[in-house]
Amino acid sequence: GIIMLKKFKKIKETYKETKKSTIMVYVVLRALVIISMIRRIILGEISNAALCLLSLILFTIPFGVQEKFKITLPSLLEIIILCFIFSAEILGEINNFYIVIPYWDTILHTLNGFLAAGIGFSLVDLLNENISSIKLSPIFIVIVSFCFSMTIGVLWEFFEYGADNILKTDMQKDSIVQNISTVTLDKTKSNKAIGINNIKYTVIYSEDNEGKMNETIIPNGYLDIGINDTMKDLMVNFIGAICFSVFGYLYIINRGKYHFVNNFIARKISN
Repeated sequence: GIIMLKKFKKIKETYKETKKSTIMVYVVLRALVIISMIRRIILGEISNAALCLLSLILFTIPFGVQEKFKITLPSLLEIIILCFIFSAEILGEINNFYIVIPYWDTILHTLNGFLAAGIGFSLVDLLNENISSIKLSPIFIVIVSFCFSMTIGVLWEFFEYGADNILKTDMQKDSIVQNISTVTLDKTKSNKAIGINNIKYTVIYSEDNEGKMNETIIPNGYLDIGINDTMKDLMVNFIGAICFSVFGYLYIINRGKYHFVNNFIARKISN
């Protein structure tokens, strides 16, 4: 508690009077996460309590990055990042928004693609502006920012895949499909895709540790194991990254216009 209090005082001192809105959002979201963590501990949900603790740690990243690299993030960008963390971990995972609210996951992944492209854009634009010996073309800067965003998206899917396989979670949400096409069913082993269409239900037989056979029926089709969710996430990440890349390119070639892009770009702190 003392360590966290000292950390908050340091953050408040760093921001002084310049970002009251960011501090307010930070305090409110942090309080909500702490309340949620206490509740999860009381309910015995240790894994969810750990997610709350992870969220508290992630909340400090924007402040730490600015202090470490001597840059300043726009207030709007910081607020969106804080709300994004809260929406993904607390609302999405713990409060089940990913299941209850349609397209919640899609919205967050699209936003992630947009924000990650902005971060990648900032890194290259800072380099381009502050080192006189380097002059990068606008198209190169936006390509790097786009690739940075897609790399972040891919790494996140790696994380989801690892969590599902190691921790036995279901971050890559499964979906029901009625049609499949696979070479596994090709008895001739000639790499010919065999299609099964209009699947009505699937029956799974499994054996438990005592050797007892269990039967599980999946209605309305075949259970996809996450590939559709992964590809959808990467596609909407792609859309978000493309959107920022277009605005970023227009911003570079017309510095006097598209001022809203400044809300998503980090700047070097002037001495």
